[in-house]
Amino acid sequence: MGAILKLVIANKVYSSWSLRPWMVMTAFDIPFEEIVIPLRLSDSRERVLAQSPSGKVPALVTSEQTIWESLAIIEFLAESYPEKNIWPADKVARAHARAIANEMHGGFLPLRQGCPMNIAAHYATPEINEPLQRDISRIEDIWSEARHRFGSGGPYLFGKFSAADAMYAPVATRLETYQIPVRNDTRAYIDTILNHPAYLAWRHAALKETWSIPDYAAGHTILKSYR
Repeated sequence: MGAILKLVIANKVYSSWSLRPWMVMTAFDIPFEEIVIPLRLSDSRERVLAQSPSGKVPALVTSEQTIWESLAIIEFLAESYPEKNIWPADKVARAHARAIANEMHGGFLPLRQGCPMNIAAHYATPEINEPLQRDISRIEDIWSEARHRFGSGGPYLFGKFSAADAMYAPVATRLETYQIPVRNDTRAYIDTILNHPAYLAWRHAALKETWSIPDYAAGHTILKSYR
């Protein structure tokens, strides 16, 4: 591509949606300029609106357009860099990967709302009510099925790292942050994601951030802070 891409994101500690395309671009060596806009400051919305028409991040700014939604950004990158196989190369695996990525995109609200992403802390395990347990069980089944059917070529959902792994990376952080009890195969996949070089780079930068949102996980008992 021509001009450098610009990815507008929020705080790395908290922004699960920002992590997804950032991890894809970093893992697949796609050059980009990063613009970080901290959340919940007096000028946050004004600054985001200057970059993203939805008033939300992430947003990918290209020489021709702005793309303001995580999965749309990933699809744009996959089309722009077909040689990188951001989605699995096999047709059946690719359709499955897109299906589970879209399920993540539109679902799992009890987990997402009840256990906000915070990669700079560990919290006590919350009450696992029925809606939260349904989300956890479904996620474990999704990961197990993908690994069983398509994961023989490596430790990720489809063997090699793909967009599907990036879409579920923030889920892995939540299960870790809130110390959610999981099956052994789920634990192994969480460890795989949390040790991916792109995620480690994101976390390293996150722990250097100087701003925070004190009430971000209100109602949860913090056990340890990493910054």
